Amino acid sequence: MNIGITCYPTYGGSGVVATELGKALAERGHAVHFISYALPMRLTGFMDNVVFHEVEMSSYPLFDFPLYTLALASKMVEVAKYENLDLFHCHYAIPHATSAYLAKEMLASERIKVITTLHGTDITLVGLEPSFLPVMKFSIERSDGVTAVSRFLKEKTLTNYGIDKDIEVIPNFVDTRKYYRNPEEDVRKHFASPNEKILVHTSNFRPVKRVPDVIRIFDEVLKKLPARLVIIGDGPERSQCELLSRELGIHEHVKFLGKQTDVIHILSLADLFLMPSQSESFGLSALEAMACGVPVISSSVGGLPELQVHGQTGYIAEIGDIERMAKYAIDLLSNSSKHQIFAKAARERALEFDASKIVTQYEQYYLKVLSGAETASR
Repeated sequence: MNIGITCYPTYGGSGVVATELGKALAERGHAVHFISYALPMRLTGFMDNVVFHEVEMSSYPLFDFPLYTLALASKMVEVAKYENLDLFHCHYAIPHATSAYLAKEMLASERIKVITTLHGTDITLVGLEPSFLPVMKFSIERSDGVTAVSRFLKEKTLTNYGIDKDIEVIPNFVDTRKYYRNPEEDVRKHFASPNEKILVHTSNFRPVKRVPDVIRIFDEVLKKLPARLVIIGDGPERSQCELLSRELGIHEHVKFLGKQTDVIHILSLADLFLMPSQSESFGLSALEAMACGVPVISSSVGGLPELQVHGQTGYIAEIGDIERMAKYAIDLLSNSSKHQIFAKAARERALEFDASKIVTQYEQYYLKVLSGAETASR
């Protein structure tokens, strides 16, 4: 198949999944064309069957804001014509699915199909804005196929937008050939001493991630046992979180690493992964940690209960229940035999979401949509 993939190239779950999916499809012999305004973060180095097409943006005094949706649609038309695309796979409905619809109309082609994958905040936050809701609903309904990364997100989409449409649930995935526990002592010594436990959190530092809760949970853990907290990522609340760690007097035990393109070597050192989010459509970073044999303490929101197995791969608590999350963390970190059982269970659970299985699901769904079976089922 000739597949056009459009995603946000930034540091976020939807872009990571889209890029890893494209790379996996390319390994299977499909021609994959990434179409975006910048090179996706996980797309590094030459790879056979993969081509990147940059959406060029022009600035005119007449326009106060860049017309990315239209520029993207034009680029999609160009790539579809010259590369003989079979389908556009859009990750995030706005504006990608909207642009794909425009491109398909301009191509006047019944052959090319549009598949939209819903990842989370496009549905639970952005799309519910009154100014976006009609175009969100339209873009989803006019897609030839729609997938969601969790059952939670599927139900949320159908309820929020009153959509009468089949939505296929295809979860996020992890390449367990790459993500596995392989600790390196030379790396570990940069983060903690041998007697200290390492807790990790990955974040875009938006309010929905509740990073201050991560720091407060760690503060409680530190009162009971020697530990270090490593936070990966960057975003609007980072300065506030750094200040909080200083106010609590634990800043020397907290390391802010900023954005990292390769987190495997850090996850391989972790004893626990914290995800106290207010909303998570799936929890990709938690899955990556589990693949590295790291138990997870998370909130009970969104798709996390579909990933986590409470009392086996980690623990789940209510949003904002810092005391309970800290209690769970201390319990696991202070009981080595129990921790070992949970770590093994986390790895085994991650294997159920291995890339080889999930990419096959996408391939099968592509063929279903291309054959017209999905359209006929509505």
